[in-house]
Amino acid sequence: MQELAWNITVICVLALLLVFLFVAFKSTSSSEYKGIQNKAQRIRSWFFWGLVVVLTPVVGYSLTQLPYPDFVSGKENAKVVTVIGYQWYWNISDPTAVVNEPVAYHVQSADVNHGFALYDPNLRIVAQTQAMPGYTNILYHTFSEAGTYKVLCLEYCGLLHHGMMSEIQVSDRKEP
Repeated sequence: MQELAWNITVICVLALLLVFLFVAFKSTSSSEYKGIQNKAQRIRSWFFWGLVVVLTPVVGYSLTQLPYPDFVSGKENAKVVTVIGYQWYWNISDPTAVVNEPVAYHVQSADVNHGFALYDPNLRIVAQTQAMPGYTNILYHTFSEAGTYKVLCLEYCGLLHHGMMSEIQVSDRKEP
């Protein structure tokens, strides 16, 4: 579902960009600006293209820094882990993982909405999804380094929300 949402977003952004560029190029003739000096038209044009040149790399860079997981290859071989959020704790069926092996977290809630977030050992968010009552979100993630990962709730869920923490131990290899 995330891949579909991403593809639809990219298509809509490209369509909007094409419409925007069409209007920008269509409005370059000074006949549309009856009584307005050509200087004002040039200023608007320079301002527009300046924004495009400055904002395009900023948006491109910011999209690479999103905390959403890459689309995992080998989803069919992913280890399935069931995660249920409760007020105010996580029930994780298997809180272990192995580096470079995909895990499919089947995340749901038993009571209210929760935000299931994985944080690396440096407390940088690496993946997240919503935990909702009556619905299962599947979060695919492949850990790239060993360590103790924190699971925190990103959705305010009540009085003890701040204490809703758990851990996932990620090792370099499978235990015999």
